[in-house]
Amino acid sequence: MSLKYAVLAALLEGEASGYELSKLFDVSFANFWASTPQQLYRELERLERDGLVRARVVRQERRPDKRMFSLTESGRRDLETFAAAPPKRPTAIRDELMIKIQAMDLDGVDPEATCALVEERATWARAKLDRYARVRERLLGGRTEEEFLRRADRIGPYLTLMGGIAFEEENLRWCERVLAVLRSRAALS
Repeated sequence: MSLKYAVLAALLEGEASGYELSKLFDVSFANFWASTPQQLYRELERLERDGLVRARVVRQERRPDKRMFSLTESGRRDLETFAAAPPKRPTAIRDELMIKIQAMDLDGVDPEATCALVEERATWARAKLDRYARVRERLLGGRTEEEFLRRADRIGPYLTLMGGIAFEEENLRWCERVLAVLRSRAALS
């Protein structure tokens, strides 16, 4: 999948500047699609050129003008076609830490260094879970989850957030298990 559809889906939330989209990607989309601000700006230019988004300039005092982007009907139709099609291939994990764990039994690899890498991953997972909890509260807006899922206009962002939460919870469980195994083995040495 290209960044194209992630940007089009982000614009379902409404008109946004490139900066606002970048922040949205950091908070809401980071659980399933990462992007740098530079990639976003390039993609917005392509989407505008292809007629899938439209941009308007907002004049600002004491700040540079900003461009606000919104979906066109053509962009909405393209996104609908994409959303209705089955994925081309299943998700594959590409994770450098997994390669390091796979190679940790080599003589020159310090087990404590491996533990430090896993602890760092656990710290990242906890930080993401904290951020996702704040996003969840903002999305719910004081409603229960059941009420939100029954009555909200759009539930897609919440459902993807649930996927991100589940992913990070599993990451954290895996880290804790790996650390327990490594510490148990170190105690036996």
